[in-house]
Order: sequence, then C-alpha cells, then structure tokens
Amino acid sequence: MKPDEVFRFQWPFLLKMLPDLETSSTDFGAIQRKRNVRSAADLLRLALVYGYCDRSLRETAAWAASTELADVSDVALLKRFRQCGAWLGHLLAHLVAERGKWRSPGNLGMPIRILDATTIAAPGSTGADWRIHLSFDLDRMTISDVLLSDPKVGESLGRMPLAANDLILADRGYAHAAELRAAAEAGAWFLIRLPWRNVPLIQPDGQPWDLMAFLRGLSDGETAAADVRLSGAGGAIHCRVLAVRKTEPAAQQSRERALRDNGRKGKDIDPRTLEAAGYTFLITNLPADRLTPDAGLELYRYRWQIELAFKRLKSLLHIDHLRAKEPKLAQTYITAKLIGALLIDELTQRHLGFSPWGFPIQSANGLNLADAASVQ
Repeated sequence: MKPDEVFRFQWPFLLKMLPDLETSSTDFGAIQRKRNVRSAADLLRLALVYGYCDRSLRETAAWAASTELADVSDVALLKRFRQCGAWLGHLLAHLVAERGKWRSPGNLGMPIRILDATTIAAPGSTGADWRIHLSFDLDRMTISDVLLSDPKVGESLGRMPLAANDLILADRGYAHAAELRAAAEAGAWFLIRLPWRNVPLIQPDGQPWDLMAFLRGLSDGETAAADVRLSGAGGAIHCRVLAVRKTEPAAQQSRERALRDNGRKGKDIDPRTLEAAGYTFLITNLPADRLTPDAGLELYRYRWQIELAFKRLKSLLHIDHLRAKEPKLAQTYITAKLIGALLIDELTQRHLGFSPWGFPIQSANGLNLADAASVQ
C-alpha cells in the first residue's frame, strides 16, 4: 500500500495511537479557526501527506480535494502549516514516550541506546540547515528519541535524556570528557569510540597514560583492555580502554578516509592520526566483570544499526531533501515525516505483530486496556 493510501484508508487505526488532537492543537496554536479544515485530525492528516508522502503544497491541496477531506488552496495550507511546528513536535514527543512504555520479551536488563546525528538541507542550499539527533533502542531495534535542532547544535550526550543503568553506544563525536563525566554521575554506562586526543586520561596512579604506546603493543587480531582514569575537576572516574588492531585492508581504508577528510579541510594530517587509523579503540565505564574486551568490541559493531536507520530515513523517506526553505514550514515538513514514520512503524511492526486485530484498543477513559488494568 502506498503511503498516501495508508493515510486515506488506515487513518482510523492510526488515530488510535495518538492523544486528544483537538485540545492539543488549540493549546499549541495550530488551529485558531476551523475554516475549510474541519478538525485537528484533518489538519494532521494533511500535514502527513505533505511531509511523510513528500507532496508539494499544491499536490496536497489536490489530494485533499480528491479524497473530499477539505476544499483548501495551497496558500491556505501554507498558512496552516506555518503554525503546526510546535504542535507536531508535541505529538512526536508523545509517540516517542509511548514507545518507551513497551519492552519486547527477552529485554537484556540494561537498556542499550545508540546515539547519532545527521544534517539535512533545504532545496538549493549549499550547506546544512537542520540537524536530526536520534536515539536508537537496540533491544527493540527502533528509534526511541528524536530531536530536531539548528545545525550548529553539535553531537552531545546531553541532547538526549540519560537514565541510570542505560548503556550508551556512540561514535567519537560524543567523546567529550565533561559529558562522559556527567553520564557516569547520572548512573549511566557508556561505550564510546575514543579519539586519540582531546580526552584527558591518566593511569590509576595518576601518572600520564600513553594511548599510542598501548596500541603499539597489540598483536594482530588481539583485543586488550587498559585501566585508566578520566581526569577532571570533579575527581578521576574509573574507565577502561578496549582496543583491537584492524586488518591491513581495513586499516588502509581508514587511513584513506582520514586523508580525504583532511584534504577537504586543507590541513596537513598529523602522523598519529594515520597510526591510530590502524586500530579500533573504545572507552567504557563498565567494569571488567560486566564487559570483556571481546564483548565490548563486538557490541560496538551494533552502532551501525543507527547508521542504517539514518540511511532508511534518507533513502525511503527522502528526509535529506527538504521541500521547504522557510524555517517554520521546514519544521512542519520534517516533523510530519518523522511522525508518519513512527505511526506506520507502529502499525506494521508493533501492533500487527502483537495484536490479532492490528491496533491498540482504548478503554472509555482513553487508557490502553493493559495500562488501565495495571492501575486498578
């Protein structure tokens, strides 16, 4: 079934997954009057056709007329969609929160979250206009948190809420000493790719620690761990560095990538960057009795799952191609696309796989029946 057909024929089921639209649309200023667009549900439906289905404003207006949903012009839709961003953000947050209530059987007991971010551009733009930050739930193999920000807002552990006992997997763009410290102090665990510089590490006795000397001591195919301390004003935090030497073809590929990156920036490359490209090394605050070097390095391979999630969003949803240049309209377009992705994912994976009728039944007071039973 085509995406626009989902919003045409499966709409009653999708609505079951959403909160009270009328009240929230008024609270967030999305609907100030109902001329031509009769309800908040109709407005959301139009926004999803525009964003998720990647229709132009004129095509969305034509779709509304063909389905007898609304008789509205593209200019009128433009004015409506400019007011939708905050409301759609609220609905997206609701969907993400609802996902957090459900756990698949066989949960590992330590929630594993993969963090990453990507930039997207508006039509005709020569640079980045937005950054999307994602948190990927590895246990459920699904997106659990989404944040849309200005492109100047960089990758950071602080962009997403951290809970005690969460295990965070992330690339080296997230390896900032202050944020690693904050995560540890919040009771979270981390397993993060370590840059060869910029993270101050010392030996347990307080003496300087030499990462490159540690790496040079690795044999081919050998994994190893080193006890270190993350130094800082708040006191040293116990960590370990896990490392493995790459095969020569993999190392050469990493060196070539580093040379290309430095070439684009017009900088001379540090020889230590090329040497470090021959290894994979991670920093973690998990103790040795909970994570061996082999297990840690194997677990880190799953960080690619969020890379695949981004590729799906970009290739299937075309989320890296914005129709809108105006910030308010672009926010509506992107957020609607993410809402559509979560709704259809819920319908086709969670509820069709979990329920024989394929959607959640609501009790009279609006709670899911399972939730209602739990509070009695």
